[in-house]
Amino acid sequence: MKISSRQMPKQITYEEALSRTTRYCSLAEKCEQDVRKKLTAWQLSIENTEKIIAYLKEEKYLNEMRFAGFFVQDKHRFAKWGKSKIIFALKNKGISTGAIEVAIKNIDVENYSGQLKTLLASKFKSIKYKDTCDAKAKLYRFGISKGFENDLVLKAIDEILSNK
Repeated sequence: MKISSRQMPKQITYEEALSRTTRYCSLAEKCEQDVRKKLTAWQLSIENTEKIIAYLKEEKYLNEMRFAGFFVQDKHRFAKWGKSKIIFALKNKGISTGAIEVAIKNIDVENYSGQLKTLLASKFKSIKYKDTCDAKAKLYRFGISKGFENDLVLKAIDEILSNK
C-alpha cells in the first residue's frame, strides 16, 4: 500500500518552520501548545522548537492572555459554551490559571444567563417528555453538557417551566 506525501510528516528547515509558524499565528490566535504540535509534526529539533517559540513570544505572535480572551469570547458567543466548559478547554490547551480567570471575568453576567435561558428554551421546544420531571432532567443534562453552572441551570429551568 502506497502512503501519500500528505500522510507522511515532512521534516523542514528552521527557516521554513519559522516562516510557516509566523504565518500560522498571523491568521488567527494560537496558543503555545498548538504551535508546538505543528513543530513536532514537522520533526523540528527541540532546540529549534524552543527558539521559534521564544521568537514568536518576543514578537507578540503568541500571547497567552490575548489567546485566552479571544477563545473565551468565541466559545461563549458562537459555540454557546458555559464557563465550566471554556475553563476545561483552556486548561487542556495549557493556559495558565491567571490568564483563564482574567478572560472569564470579561463575560457579561446578564448576557451569560440570558444565553443559557435562550438555549434551554429552544431545547425545551424540541424535546419529548413524559412529565415535568422528565423535561427538567433533559434540560438539566443539556445545560450542564454546555458547561453552565449547576445553580444557573436549575434557576433557568424553573423559569422556563413556570412560563410554559
